[in-house]
Amino acid sequence: MTTRGVAMVLDMSPIARKPSAVRLATSDALRQLPPRRPEPARVEGDVRWELVDVDRYEVREGEVVLGYVDVVGAVFVALSGPWYSAAVELRQTLRFDEAIQTLRSTRRH
Repeated sequence: MTTRGVAMVLDMSPIARKPSAVRLATSDALRQLPPRRPEPARVEGDVRWELVDVDRYEVREGEVVLGYVDVVGAVFVALSGPWYSAAVELRQTLRFDEAIQTLRSTRRH
């Protein structure tokens, strides 16, 4: 990068270049997590989910959209509402089935 003919060099300190113990422990823990893709919805089940984006599932009960489940790292985020742009976050969990149950329990019959 030059500014009026002067070269600027950014150099990181030796401490910043070395991976920290926290960063190493975190990445190690993330590698030990189970796969983040849920099982496909059962054909005979009344609640179904479908992958609609890279890390987003649309959850339906019959023809009614209950909401969405976003996969954010190791966390499943349950969002209630028929339109993603207006959906409200209800819960964050490490289990996909708990996110689905959260959306089912909010449905008004």
